[in-house]
Amino acid sequence: MRRLSVTAWVVGLLAAGLVGLLVFGLTANSDDTSIDDAVRRGERPAAPDQQRQLPQLRAAGTKSLSDYRGKVVVLNFWAAWCDPCANEAPILEKAHKALAADRSGTVLGAIYDGSIASSLEFEQRHGLTFPSLRDVGTELAEQFGTRNLPETFVLDAKGRIVAVSRGEISEAFLTDAIARAKAA
Repeated sequence: MRRLSVTAWVVGLLAAGLVGLLVFGLTANSDDTSIDDAVRRGERPAAPDQQRQLPQLRAAGTKSLSDYRGKVVVLNFWAAWCDPCANEAPILEKAHKALAADRSGTVLGAIYDGSIASSLEFEQRHGLTFPSLRDVGTELAEQFGTRNLPETFVLDAKGRIVAVSRGEISEAFLTDAIARAKAA
């Protein structure tokens, strides 16, 4: 009788350990949606890691999100190998030209750990003129909870996130998001 109770206790302990590992694995690998949740509630959370300096793709030196303070910023995480990134490139370029024309902001690309050569070729092929920064090691992307590409965050002039798109954007989404960012 005693042997059966010890066996049941050991089996129960092992089962609890396995459940704990399963819960840990699911939460550790899930997307961070805290930014998304805040935006859905109508909040405007500050963009994370605004001081992080990233190398520019087409110029020497570095830039950070804080360098664009006072302007609307459409922050788009992309990579040259990403087909949805190619699909949305014309929408982003059109938005960049409109923001540049009225001097209210910019589209800012954040290259998701891509090579310089492939990124430059992607920009040339799609006629992109907006600035892009190289997120080497994807450290900025991690701060935004970015795991899949493309992902877009629209920031108001105070550096607060007003809209999030986790996936390919539409022109309607971007037009509406930029209008909300300008109205802030």
